[in-house]
Amino acid sequence: QVQLEESGGGLVQAGGSLTLSCVASGRTFSSYAMGWFRQAPGKGREFVAAIRWSGVRTYYAESVKGRFTISRDNAKNTVYLQMNSLKPEDTAVYYCATAQRWLVLTESEYTYWGQGTQVTVSS
Repeated sequence: QVQLEESGGGLVQAGGSLTLSCVASGRTFSSYAMGWFRQAPGKGREFVAAIRWSGVRTYYAESVKGRFTISRDNAKNTVYLQMNSLKPEDTAVYYCATAQRWLVLTESEYTYWGQGTQVTVSS
């Protein structure tokens, strides 16, 4: 069992930055690949970024490539999502989740999920 808790969301103007954190507890955090997803109002949950257990390999959705950076600190059981040049269309609830293999982009292949943190980008 893994428990995940996201933090760092908030209200920011377009062009601004936020850093989300996801702290894991429970089973060995470092053995999992980690992903960030988001869900905008009235839409399904979509993949944002993923990072392999070692932190060496990362993958991004086209919509965030070049603006967002995913990283992890296994010693702190934490994964981060640095978000720069934010746009109103980035407004969503952001979730972190664990996966037991690399590379998976679909929601159904992620096992454990956090409760989410709201990110709102004003124009």
